[in-house]
Amino acid sequence: MAEPSRISVIGLGYVGLPLALALARHYPVTGYDRDARRVAELRSGVDRTREVTAETLEATTAALTDDADALDGAGVYIITVPTPVDASNEPDLGPLRDAARLVGGRLSRGAVVVVESTVYPGVTEEVCGPDIEAASGLRCGEDFFLGYSPERVNPGDREHTHDRITKVVAGQTPEVTGMLAAMYGKITAGGVFVARDIKTAEAAKVIENAQRDINIAFINEVARIFQRLDISVYDVLDAARTKWNFLDFRPGLVGGHCIGVDPYYLAHRARQVGHEPEIILAGRRINDGMGAFIAGEIARRVERGRALVLGLTFKENVPDLRNSKVADLVAGLTARGLEVAVHDPLADAGEAAALYGIELLGELPTDGGYDAIVGAVAHDVYRAFTAADFARLAAPGALVADIKGMWRDTALPEGLRRWQL
Repeated sequence: MAEPSRISVIGLGYVGLPLALALARHYPVTGYDRDARRVAELRSGVDRTREVTAETLEATTAALTDDADALDGAGVYIITVPTPVDASNEPDLGPLRDAARLVGGRLSRGAVVVVESTVYPGVTEEVCGPDIEAASGLRCGEDFFLGYSPERVNPGDREHTHDRITKVVAGQTPEVTGMLAAMYGKITAGGVFVARDIKTAEAAKVIENAQRDINIAFINEVARIFQRLDISVYDVLDAARTKWNFLDFRPGLVGGHCIGVDPYYLAHRARQVGHEPEIILAGRRINDGMGAFIAGEIARRVERGRALVLGLTFKENVPDLRNSKVADLVAGLTARGLEVAVHDPLADAGEAAALYGIELLGELPTDGGYDAIVGAVAHDVYRAFTAADFARLAAPGALVADIKGMWRDTALPEGLRRWQL
């Protein structure tokens, strides 16, 4: 199969934008997003995800657009849209199916459609394929072909980037697989791994995040046990990680669009084939309950008054608010009678209000008077707090609740109390 004459990337978020720019160094690329505001920002050199610099955006040859007609006639279409869960934690394939139909309406014979979105085994061939057929009038496996190459982007990670990671690829035919291996091989020094088939590649991706979720759930469970024993899990981990084969996972609030979501995709597929998942969902229950648990521990120590929660994004040093479990913590503190204020210098205030009904403080208060200071997200700006910062923010006798263990070595002003997981 010949190399693609043009590549279209559908979805310009954390995954799609860096991928489109990387491919554009070797191929003509059109990057599409239906969010006109997002495209306008990118064209002006602004990436609100902070994954791509203004200089990189200005230098790219990729055509970034919100005009779906610009997708016509590509040789390869790569779908990188979100795959969330609904309110019942069931897979929501709506964005993916919309993208598949969009591509189907613009497909030419011989084109290849690659899914990078995280899905359960079978989605690419059993869901996307028929949707593309219906929209295009073409036959899957004869007139157009499918491929899968799971995204492995870790927001905020400057080490494991597109040009360094190993890309897993699988195609509907050996020829498609070979073409994808060559195409992705051009953009990464990490090499390409050819999976046995598309379902295998889908399965590999979904267990990567499920495995992390389960390991974090174990640490969260022992953290809860140790709280009853008046032991900090961080002190325990300091000792345990001195063993050469100890797995160094950390406790906390597990959110985001991957680890907090993908296990539900695997569980959904397991039930479809008659297996009731146990470990996978047990891990999810533990991690989903951590916000309420931490709120309860704080409220036991601060029965009333004002709490300042520092951080709302799902992880440190990124602006991504999707599926942030800090919102559960805020709700838990509020339900227990505390008056809660939230600050996060990286989060978008409008998005915080729309997603969670949380009004972010524009700046850190200068007058303070808070009865609890809660370190929820380890942004660098919070890690750098000194005794003077706590003195400015805290009321006499206030509790400093350090969820992430980022202030373990920070001296606190006299009279303030310290609590950590």
